[in-house]
Amino acid sequence: MHARNRDAFRSVGTHATMETRSVPQATAGEDNGMTQYLISFPSCAMNVSAEELPSVTAAAHAVVREAKAAGVWVFGGGIDESVKPLRIDGDGNAKPGTYPQTARIEGGYSVLELPSAEAAVEWAAKIARACCCAQKVRAFPYDPES
Repeated sequence: MHARNRDAFRSVGTHATMETRSVPQATAGEDNGMTQYLISFPSCAMNVSAEELPSVTAAAHAVVREAKAAGVWVFGGGIDESVKPLRIDGDGNAKPGTYPQTARIEGGYSVLELPSAEAAVEWAAKIARACCCAQKVRAFPYDPES
């Protein structure tokens, strides 16, 4: 296996910063035995007061640092809900809005590369404790080209 650079965008206040890091990856077409899992929650699930927000943020950042130190962090962040979505057609035309089925995509997202569904549940529980809300776990299927 070799290291491949991935760009991760992290929301900080009202602006985004880009962070580049190396993630161990299989070469194209080689399965490294790891699965990427999306761990997420909708904004409405995170019901914390303004007074609690700094400690919740610190706890969430601690889990992110733990995942990075463990080498499982791929990407994560919150959707900037002040930026309206655009739907881009194949010819490049941009239209305001999105598909009706995805109109409520918001909240927080993390993608971790893990050896098992059980490991995904363990990390989701850590994120749930830190963010004070339940998390949804979904697996990305293996694709030799990604």
